[in-house]
Parts: sequence; C-alpha cells; structure tokens
Amino acid sequence: MKFRGRLLSGTVATAALLVASAGRAHAHEKWFVGEADGGLRLDLLFRPLPLTLVGAVLLATLVGGLLWKTRGRGFLPGPEAFGATDGGRSVLYGLVPLILGIHVAVPLLVNGVQGTLFSPDNVMPGVWGNFLGLAETGIALALFYGGLTRVAAAALGLLWFFGIFLVGLEPMLENVLYLGFAAFFLLAGRGPLSVDRLLFPRLEPRAELSRYAVPAVRIGVGLSLAIVAFTEKFANIPLGLTFLEEYPLNFTGALGVPLSDEVFVLCAGAVELLVGLWIALGIFVREIVVVAWFPINLTLTLFAWEELIGHLPIYGVMAVLLIWATGPKNISLWTKGMRERLLPLDPSTGDDER
Repeated sequence: MKFRGRLLSGTVATAALLVASAGRAHAHEKWFVGEADGGLRLDLLFRPLPLTLVGAVLLATLVGGLLWKTRGRGFLPGPEAFGATDGGRSVLYGLVPLILGIHVAVPLLVNGVQGTLFSPDNVMPGVWGNFLGLAETGIALALFYGGLTRVAAAALGLLWFFGIFLVGLEPMLENVLYLGFAAFFLLAGRGPLSVDRLLFPRLEPRAELSRYAVPAVRIGVGLSLAIVAFTEKFANIPLGLTFLEEYPLNFTGALGVPLSDEVFVLCAGAVELLVGLWIALGIFVREIVVVAWFPINLTLTLFAWEELIGHLPIYGVMAVLLIWATGPKNISLWTKGMRERLLPLDPSTGDDER
C-alpha cells in the first residue's frame, strides 16, 4: 500500500511538473531576455538527458501516431456531440478566415509599427525597419479587411523568405507559423465576409485548393513550436537559464519534486516539442490543444500584452483546431461554408470562367 501511495504521488507530481514546465515552454525567452552569448550549442543537445528526453518525445509521437491511425478519431467529442448541425458548422467554417485574419493581423501591425519582423526579438536594421515595417502593416490591413488577400498572402510568404537574409534562418524558422498563415490565405482566401467577396470575386481561389488551407496553417504552428523547443531550450540552455534568473518560474520545489533550472528548461523543451510535433502531424489534435491551452496562457499575467499579442496567431489556430473535424464530410462542410454561406460566391465569377 505504501508503494502504491508513493507511486501515485510520484505520478501526480510528474503530471504537475509537465503542466508547470509547459507553462514556461510557451513563453518565448528571446522576446524578453534576448539571445544568450554564443547562440545555439549543439554540444548541449548531444548529452544523455537532452537526448533521452528527445527520444522519449519521438517514441511518444510514434505510439500516438499509431494509436491515432488505428482509432481514426480522438477521445474528446466535437461540436456535433453537443448538438451542432451540419448547417451551423458550415456557417462557422465560413467565419474561420475572418477569425484567423484578425488574429494574425494584430501582431503583424504591432511588429510593423515597432520595426520588428514577426516577433519583438527580430529588430530590423537601419532603413529596412521602415520598408519592411510598411510591408508588415500593409499585409496586416489587407488580411484584416480581406482586400486583395491572396496578394497579401503571397507578400507575407516573400517577406518570410526575405527575412532569412535579413535577420537569419533561425529566427525565421522560429516564426515559420507566418509561412503557414501565408499558405492558408493563398489557398483559401479571406472567405465570405471580406472586401474580396464583394469587390474582387475573380481573385478567389479554386474550391479544391481550400481543402489544404487548414492543414497548412496547422503544420506551420506545430513546426514553429517544435523548432523553438530546440532554439530556446535543448540547444540553447544558457538562454533558458538566463530567462529563469530574471523570471524565477521554476516552482517545482513547491510540487515536492525540486529540479535544477537546467533540468526544468529541458523538461519545458520536451513538452513544447511534443505539442508541436503532435499538432504538425495531426495526432489527436483536439486533445493536445486542450492539454496545451491552460499552460500556454499561464504566464499571460506576468508578460502581459507582449505575450498576448505575440501568441494571438497560435490562439486563433488552436481555437479553429478545437472545432475542426476530419474526413470528406468535413471538407464538404468547409467548402460550402466558404463558398455558399453568408455571402455566397457568384458561380459566374468562380471556377466556371477559369
């Protein structure tokens, strides 16, 4: 009995540790303390504990993927289990581009006027701050109002690629979610509630393209989280330690399982890598979003508006993934919502003429 009690206590403590670590995992260290001296350290990654944690995450991903493939569905019920009709879901799907457009436009606008590229740590040098800031602002407004959306999406993708040469590959990989958003709006447009639907319907994408839009933005967000797990944790432990010195969030001692700051950083990286991989690969997405929802908001009161605005695109995608289903029927509802609901797309301006 004593052994079972200790085992249960240890399990609870471990689960609490994972939640606590995840809370810090989604607070981007570079946004608040900058880059540590020396940058990435691959030698820190190739050590027993980091390799063990990465291996455990990869094993969990493999097992989760096989279970997902076997079941073909998640464990949590979707909106239809609570009475949502096909018509209601279709109308809501028509609002998805509007929701995502707002969530990505706000951080683009804020970073544009501040002269930073996609995130606060990417300060644009010299006159580039003016030109690229203007580009970010223009793209933000186009996505917000839904005017010339696909042109703005292509510009967003080009801006991401141009950022590789301006601020480096690593910062752009950390912000690959914006490339996912560019793909989403290029494939789906801005939906029925947009300037495009009223004034530029000939610029709407073909119906068959829109089916790939949500997977594209999901993969972008998942990869962004997974990459940050390495660039801010596994291969950049000094950055994590500097962050914890300034913001002492390692409260594992209060849970009865005190860990060193270094181990805490690595646990946070493992959680972020797991969440990112499962989202990118589409493994029990609804379940992993629910698990991540609490910790991703845990530090909002500490980092206030900067973290709120920076994470808005992730919040938007997670909200969509919570109500998103899989299968041909869901694609049909998505297509109808985008083209036939709210402000229907006139067939005379659609695929028939193209």
